[in-house]
Amino acid sequence: MIRFFPLYLFLWIGFLFQSPAQVSIKDSSVFVPMVCASYGFQFPGGDLTKRFGPNSNFGLSFLIKNKKNLVYGISGSFIFGNKLREDGILDTISTSTGQIIDANGQYAEVRLFERGFATHLHFGIVFPFPKPNPNSGILALAGAGFLQHKIRIDDIGNNSPQLSKEYRKGYDRLTNGFSVSQFLGYVFLSNKRLVNFYGGFEFIQAFTQSRRSWDVDLMKRDTQKRFDVLYGFRLGWILPLYKKAPDKYYYY
Repeated sequence: MIRFFPLYLFLWIGFLFQSPAQVSIKDSSVFVPMVCASYGFQFPGGDLTKRFGPNSNFGLSFLIKNKKNLVYGISGSFIFGNKLREDGILDTISTSTGQIIDANGQYAEVRLFERGFATHLHFGIVFPFPKPNPNSGILALAGAGFLQHKIRIDDIGNNSPQLSKEYRKGYDRLTNGFSVSQFLGYVFLSNKRLVNFYGGFEFIQAFTQSRRSWDVDLMKRDTQKRFDVLYGFRLGWILPLYKKAPDKYYYY
């Protein structure tokens, strides 16, 4: 029960804002803050294709749409995948058959994954359609921020001293740098406020570099300037935080 408390709190706040006395979005463009939760499926491009395959991405964002349909806000997303394309990372501590011997003299179970995150500031615009309301339509966003990715090394049981927490840094390829993003899709804000979502195509270009001082398998520091690209689809659910309309009083 406790582990789901943040979700209950999130929904309670949404219902608190979505009370009956609200502004009308059916006939006019309105100011509305939006909390968004999204899922993305991304493909690598540029230098990233040599390291990882496709990945999944969970994101949270806070956006504000004003009465002129300009949109601005911030987002953060968690990147994860299990498709590793860069071979030979652990060769220097492996046997001729590719196995790693743990502290008990047994074959260690080692798994490699993609992990990372991205955060961006966004600015854009909604190009509205006549229906269902002036707040829904084509959503175009541009952003600037930060992208990081690395190889997660899981030593099941943690019995391999050569893969201790500190030694893993010599193999994990921690990489990050400045990034820009673009999004083009559709945003739907329901007149009844029950179903609100967005979806479309997302593109990220990052100018990155390794942040480790030494790569064990390369026997040197990686100083290469990288150009990493992610592109794919994103679908999100929106919780609009509509401002309550002022109460009206009539005097006779």
